[in-house]
Amino acid sequence: MNITVIIEKGSDGYYSCYSVEELPHFALSGFGDTVAEAKEDFYACYEDMKELEAEAGRTAPDLHFTFKYDMASFFSYFSFLNISKVAERAGINPSLMRQYVSGAAKAGEKQYERLRVAVQSFSAELSAATF
Repeated sequence: MNITVIIEKGSDGYYSCYSVEELPHFALSGFGDTVAEAKEDFYACYEDMKELEAEAGRTAPDLHFTFKYDMASFFSYFSFLNISKVAERAGINPSLMRQYVSGAAKAGEKQYERLRVAVQSFSAELSAATF
């Protein structure tokens, strides 16, 4: 079963992960100072859930996760990506892009779509590359 997990940076500076789909008998979430810590906590929650389901005599579903990041979380987790280069690829002003990432400005759906296409483009190029 594929589950969508939202990763967001809160106004308090902490990161959270939570599943979008409703699951029987449990909910999955994770929190941390970094995206990596929040994801680690999320996976620990999943492992705890599997143990609790087994104790209750139920079989836990085999879950596969697709992570959907807000902009701040994405660029924090994938910090090797150059924000200005991603902005250029997406056709977005690099200064505006930095405002999006910092939370000083909010990107609309159209901007998110342009970024999604740019990231997919980078992903395809990396997948085809080798040394």
